Amino acid sequence: MQSEQKYFISLQEWKKAAIPFVIEGKEHLFFEKIKDESLKEKALKILNGELCFFSSDWKTLGANYDWITNPETNYKYDVSKHWSEINDFNPANGDIKYVWEKSRFSYLLTIIRNDYHFEEDHSQFVFSEIESWIDANPINQGPNWKCSQEISLRLFNWMYVLNFYKNSDALTEERWNKIQNTIYWSLHHVYYHINFSRIAVRNNHAITETLALTLSELLFPFIPESKKWAKKGRKWLEQEVAYQVYEDGTFLQFSMNYHRVVIQLFSFGISLTETYKKPFSKLLYQRAYASLNFLYQCQQEENGYLPNYGANDGALFFPLTNTGYRDYRSQLNTLHHILTKEKLFDDVVINEEYCWVQNKANPKYSFKPLTKSFGVLSFENGGYYICRTNESFTFVRCGNHKDRPSHADNLHVDVWVKGQNILRDSGTYKYNTSKDFSDYFTGTKAHNTVVVNNQSQMLKGSRFIWYYWTQCLGATWEEKNDDYIFHGTIKAFQQLSNSATHSRTIKISKYKAKWTVIDEVLSLDQYAKEQIWHVDDFSVAFESQSNNKKVEPRNSLSYDSEYYGLKKEGKSLSFAFKSQITTTITIKD
Repeated sequence: MQSEQKYFISLQEWKKAAIPFVIEGKEHLFFEKIKDESLKEKALKILNGELCFFSSDWKTLGANYDWITNPETNYKYDVSKHWSEINDFNPANGDIKYVWEKSRFSYLLTIIRNDYHFEEDHSQFVFSEIESWIDANPINQGPNWKCSQEISLRLFNWMYVLNFYKNSDALTEERWNKIQNTIYWSLHHVYYHINFSRIAVRNNHAITETLALTLSELLFPFIPESKKWAKKGRKWLEQEVAYQVYEDGTFLQFSMNYHRVVIQLFSFGISLTETYKKPFSKLLYQRAYASLNFLYQCQQEENGYLPNYGANDGALFFPLTNTGYRDYRSQLNTLHHILTKEKLFDDVVINEEYCWVQNKANPKYSFKPLTKSFGVLSFENGGYYICRTNESFTFVRCGNHKDRPSHADNLHVDVWVKGQNILRDSGTYKYNTSKDFSDYFTGTKAHNTVVVNNQSQMLKGSRFIWYYWTQCLGATWEEKNDDYIFHGTIKAFQQLSNSATHSRTIKISKYKAKWTVIDEVLSLDQYAKEQIWHVDDFSVAFESQSNNKKVEPRNSLSYDSEYYGLKKEGKSLSFAFKSQITTTITIKD
């Protein structure tokens, strides 16, 4: 059934209204221009029909891409079907994220940046892309109307386009009418299906969608319902942030990249609402600041990287700098600059994002600038324990699960030396892949911890479900003259024994790149156990003992998915033991 066309305001009236956004038209932007050839190269690829998937993998879609074909499998979705009839987990279709990726329109931000820095105008291309999408995706039909988060992101990125190219001849009355009609039905869709993300999902989807509703009355005051949508949206957003972002700044999805997603949403949302002098509650600002602190303390100074920990789908909603996807500095710097009025980093490339996000806002609440902590820190709400010395950075997960875990990775340890991830997490790869790869990447074998009976710490269910969630029974730091010592115990492997526990002690040298790890597994004596380390080709010495006998390592195939949708073979070592094992790890010079 065709939806009623919704037109509220003419193009000229919209321009005259001068509705504030986080940026103004390109004629009114005056921050430093950087003629970076890598940006020009990316823009040319996009103009020639290529797209960078999940921030890493360039694929050729062609100039006449239909918006509904999966470029990996060539499966074409049926836009004559209502979105609710679309099966997004059929293995034959492939991963639906490959269809959603272009329809987010994040790639248009690369074109905008190119046009600003190189003083070019590709507005005709940009608006023709949006018009093409609208023509190919009837309201509420097909795969691109299935996810309200994708719909919300599309609106955010369209608003960048509309404001940057506001005075372009390519923005015609006909195109404006198509766009405002789609904006209306997009918000309508998000509002009337919000309970799925708020009740069934409760993760970054809910924060994105409730933020879209919150901002609707500011960005689209000409839509009569936007006042109602925004009132409810703001209330829901505040509730989601209070629930999802813990008091210590950690996040219920137990994922570094999804936490960065929330950081970008905080920056965008705070900047825009403050521009209208409609600040959020103090609690939201406090959680934003605490989030910033957690991620910053986990960040490597040399390159901005964080552990590739937790579910990672390659999302970077607003790619507004030339920094790499694994580099978190731009996103953390932007929120830090907004909340503290101080930069975290002086680099002009890192600071570019701030110029695209911060307009004229002067936040109601301000916070002290952050500094990097050395020694040990505990984030007990989320269950993260970190140690930074002059030689190394150690990241340990030892947490409770009151919210759904995505990876069976409790007591995983990440080790970094001089910005290099010496002992790593294997990553995520894909959400819709073979059972073997899905079980591997989400399972315990993909992490630096212990496997029992060749099984994960929890029992895998369908899709994203785990049974017998691991729980922290205790975690503490101890400081000695020469070492920091972590002690942690979890309840795990309950599918094998309801009294099973795994305890891990990690002794970290203050002055050398050296770790001693003691693992003890109780109430599972009848099962074989392995201590696993994903080391790849780094020069690392391992010495293991169990029952006063040296344990020789076994080489195992490991996979490393640094970027969503991509994987490469790596190397892991495993050490077999009965109940207790002590391993000394030394990084060679």
